[in-house]
Amino acid sequence: MASEPGLTRKVPAGQFRGVNSSYPHSSRKSAAGAGWTHCDGPGAWILDVPATKRRDSWLRPSTLWAARNDTLSKFVYDPVDRARVVWVRLARERAESEGRDPDFVVRRGGESASFLLLGDPGEGDESQYAVVPALLSQAGDTDFTIIASDVTYPAGEMGGYDTKFFRPYRDLDQPIYAIPGNHDWYDGLHGFMSHICGIDQPQAPLPVGPGIRGKIARLLWRTTMRPDDRTLAAIRKARGRVTQAPDPPQPGPYWAIDAGPVRIVGIDTGIFGSIDEEQAVWLRRVSFEPQRRPKILVTGKPLIVNSRRLDPKLAKAVDDVVRDERANYKVAIGGDTHNYQRYPVTLPDGRPLQYVVSGGGGAYTHATHQIPRVDLPDDGVAEDDFTCYPLRGDSLARFSQLYDRRLAFGRGLLELTPEEAASYLSTGLEIEPTRGEQVTLSRRARIAARLLQPAPAKRGFHRLASEFFDWNEPPFFKSFLRVDAGDREIRVRCFGVSGCANSGADPPVEDEFTVPI
Repeated sequence: MASEPGLTRKVPAGQFRGVNSSYPHSSRKSAAGAGWTHCDGPGAWILDVPATKRRDSWLRPSTLWAARNDTLSKFVYDPVDRARVVWVRLARERAESEGRDPDFVVRRGGESASFLLLGDPGEGDESQYAVVPALLSQAGDTDFTIIASDVTYPAGEMGGYDTKFFRPYRDLDQPIYAIPGNHDWYDGLHGFMSHICGIDQPQAPLPVGPGIRGKIARLLWRTTMRPDDRTLAAIRKARGRVTQAPDPPQPGPYWAIDAGPVRIVGIDTGIFGSIDEEQAVWLRRVSFEPQRRPKILVTGKPLIVNSRRLDPKLAKAVDDVVRDERANYKVAIGGDTHNYQRYPVTLPDGRPLQYVVSGGGGAYTHATHQIPRVDLPDDGVAEDDFTCYPLRGDSLARFSQLYDRRLAFGRGLLELTPEEAASYLSTGLEIEPTRGEQVTLSRRARIAARLLQPAPAKRGFHRLASEFFDWNEPPFFKSFLRVDAGDREIRVRCFGVSGCANSGADPPVEDEFTVPI
């Protein structure tokens, strides 16, 4: 049987800032590392969670109506590509008037670079705030932070940035760059462009297509709900220090950052993973630069996720560039799916390329126990090469608790221990059980596992019932990345977040890899 990989420790000698060789035990080593045992309850972050009377819920009609642009884009007309062109035009006009690079390249300089990356954080509840202490523990000697997709939920509200961006990250004393996700587009990208890029255009036109579909989209499309200027100023005050503002400001919805030896390229994939022709041309231009600088891609949609390649259109427009030898990409990181996954691809010419999913920064968790046994022969990735967090067994055990609580009234009929869940999956997927904990399943446990393993805990179901199958107490199984780029290699670490008080200041490393440059 194949095994769920452990940590790959390749620690370079003296190249990187913040090297710590004494990591606490991760979920791959112990149940305590996962937060199942020895958890002393939530940390002090619990006191910072906004005491709002109403949480976002996909079961609430008002939430569904606020996010109606998703349905309109899917079934009527998707104006995102056209709208992005308008925003980019405004951004270029600003760049040219201020004497900045109209190609959206930010040059930070330096011989090395260190940054944090978290995907899909903006839910504004316990699961987002639980990540903050762990994030701050790694921030002291890093240069900036990147948010990969969905800065705020559910619909990119300008006012929602108060408790979902400015308040949680008020003590993160460094610039934050971001790329928009599908939820950030649900208000036409106004909130994102105003708060993140500093381009406030309440009357920016929303281009829609011709014909009856275009007319329906124009009639029903949700426009931004802009707070008054005094409220906006109060919201932004939480991150008002000079050291927290990017200098120069983030140029637009997509960008490139030259930091140390690497170029980080962030692209905007809209609601359904599309890029317009202008962005596609720009991507090729900033990727095929003459000096062949090593590159890292950050995208709202991962290029490989849940053991399969993404949409062929995005693959053609983006992945063909990423795999081109002239571009010299080393890592491709995508948000949108709320967990951590890694696929170490070997390209046909023998070059390694790491595909990473990093969407566990705060919003509800997507199950990993439904990821099939990994077999991507064209990419040279097998089950033994694959890494995920939470581990599949921990994922099934945590979701079994939620199903038992919601559907069996907490009577324990559907609940599986981590050992039972891991043992069941080890047989079905032919992998070694998580942490090597093989146990004999009772008849009840076998029936529960057989029912729950294919249960609808995937993205589409969460779209309607995240309130029922979400949780707001440890262990959370959230995650974020730290990336350190030196003169010889790029080092990436995935930190796991249980939300337990005893691990907040010293989060465990759940995965680690290096890429030579």
